[in-house]
Order: sequence, then C-alpha cells, then structure tokens
Amino acid sequence: MFTSGPELDQEACWRAVRTRDARFDGRFFTCVKTTGIYCRPVCPARTPLRENVSFVPTAAAAEERGFRACLRCRPETAPEMGAWKGTSNTVSRALALIEAGALDEADVDALAGRLGVGERQLRRLFRKHLGAAPVSVAQTRRVLLAKALIQEGDLPMAQVALAAGFGSVRRFNETFQALYGRPPSALRRRGERPWDGGVRLSLPYREPHDWDALLTALAARGERVEDGVWTRALTKDVDGADGVVTVERAGPGRAAVRAEVDDLKALPGVLARVRRTFDLGGDPEAVARDLSADPALKPLVAARPGLRPPGDWIDAGDDAPGDRLDVPGLETRAEGWRPWRAYALTHLRAAGIDPRDLIEETRDAA
Repeated sequence: MFTSGPELDQEACWRAVRTRDARFDGRFFTCVKTTGIYCRPVCPARTPLRENVSFVPTAAAAEERGFRACLRCRPETAPEMGAWKGTSNTVSRALALIEAGALDEADVDALAGRLGVGERQLRRLFRKHLGAAPVSVAQTRRVLLAKALIQEGDLPMAQVALAAGFGSVRRFNETFQALYGRPPSALRRRGERPWDGGVRLSLPYREPHDWDALLTALAARGERVEDGVWTRALTKDVDGADGVVTVERAGPGRAAVRAEVDDLKALPGVLARVRRTFDLGGDPEAVARDLSADPALKPLVAARPGLRPPGDWIDAGDDAPGDRLDVPGLETRAEGWRPWRAYALTHLRAAGIDPRDLIEETRDAA
C-alpha cells in the first residue's frame, strides 16, 4: 500500500485520512493546498476536500514544499517512522547523524564524507527515499524539536534556540516567522513559568512496545533502572555536556524524558541516543510482517509483538542497530530477516532458543 520512498499511493493515503486511521500516523503527511498546512493522518481538524490535498512521506518533504506544521495535530508528536529502513543503509546512518546535530555546524559535503559517499550521491538518496534534501531534513528536525520544547517545557526562548540546534536567536526567530507568520513565543499556549534548569519532553513511539522487557535488558547489562525509571549520567567527552538524563514510560506511545545538561547544544545528541537506546523509531508492524515469513519466528513474534532489542548509548557501527547479527554462521538463514536481524535474535533468546541451533536446521534443509 505504501512505498518506502516518496512515491506514495495517494488514494490509499486519502482513505487513511478520511477514517483518521491511527495505524498510518507517522507513515505520511497530508499537505493541504488551500491552507498551506501539513497534518498527520489523525488530525482532528475538518477533513479537506480530496482535490485540495497531496501526500508526502516525511515532514521534511512537506516543509521543503512550503507547507507549515499544523498547530492542532502537531506533526512533531507523531510516532517516528523508519520509512528508509531496509532501503538504504547510507540514508539510515545519515539520519542518525543529522538527528544528533551533524548539520548544525557542518555542511552536506562533510556529512557525505563521514558516510564515505559523494555529496551528489547523498542528495540523490535522500530525494529518492525521503522526498527532501539533507538540509531540509535537518531544518525540519530543528523546527519540530523547537516546537516540542516550546509547547511542552519551560525553557526561555533563547535557550530553546540553542537546544534545538539553531545557530542564533535571530535565525530561530526568522525561521519561525517565515514558517508560521508569528514569533516562536506565540506558539506557547500558556504564560511563562520559571525555568528549573531541566528539559522535559515527551517522545513518541509506535505501539506495541514491550517496555518492561527492554528495561529488564538494560538493567541486565548494568544500567541503572529503579522503579521503572532509567537513569544515565552524561559526560562532556561522550555527550558534549555533563548532566543526567532519565527516561520512563509516560503512557501508550509516549516516553517521558528529563535531561539536565550544562550545555544545551548537546541536547539533540542526547535525545538521539535516547531514541536509539529505547528503539523509539521502531516499526513493530514491519518487524512482525517480515519476520513472520520464517516459520521458526512466526509464533514468537505473534506471542510478543512489542519485543525490541535495546540499543547502545555509544554506537559507532556502520550497520543499523536493528539489523546487526552477532551469531557467526547464521548469515544464510538470517538473510531473510533483514532489516530486522537483531529483533529476530531478541525473540529467539527471549523464548530460550539458541540461535545457533538454526544453523544446523538451515544446513539440513539445504
């Protein structure tokens, strides 16, 4: 129904919008020509006429076309959708770097160099898989993070600009004025409150998510978990700032994050690591669909559809974390599990099955 690139099935998207189908929240965005606004498919506003809308795969693609984010459905609160997973490892790696702030102080050529590809090739891949240029993706990330900080927290506006990755308060103000026709302070729907020095955000993720199992896995590898709250000390050499971050489940599809950092420029990188550690960008529907093709995995995935592998806080690997394989000899069988090989191993081990047993089973089948 939906492709991984920008060529969406427009009529399928329209059906999802008409029914406000939550299954497709984050999988595409609706651009309304008559208002210049883009929305989530679950937007509570009155459904526009079919001839007035088109659909794009990412928020960046919508903003690159001149549309601004809806203030009612707030696209920044949609579950992340790894539409690029399984299509381009380069794009996946680039997005992780952009999310951590790679284009806040460097250019696309430098990013391409870190990925080992040419600048033109990187732009082509982004256009193919995301429908937008790398700089547009970075700009949208800054704007949506700033909107979340404005509407959910108490940071002064100058600090919001710094925390979201804008180079200056002037640039921050100009961007919001251009996008929304109003200063960023106008988006805060309540009066200013004293700032206590912390940053609070609610990060979305797609259900189901076996939160308890993931916390158990984090605790088993020595991380601090108490009463359902995960805590990590931040250091300047690793995170770009000293401080502490805590994460807990805030309800279905929401993770509550509180970060205290002595340099707000480090916040995007900290949030990127939180998303990776808790797999907040995972797509359980795609995982279940693809892994269920293996008869050994089908009943395991059906029994625990929200099981996810915990990510590493410090990750310098070339492959996407969810597709890593740490069982030598299992490559042939695991080829059919891509791009979810780490999920497959997590399901097998949770069920008490040694993944190495499948090596012999694959050889016997051959």
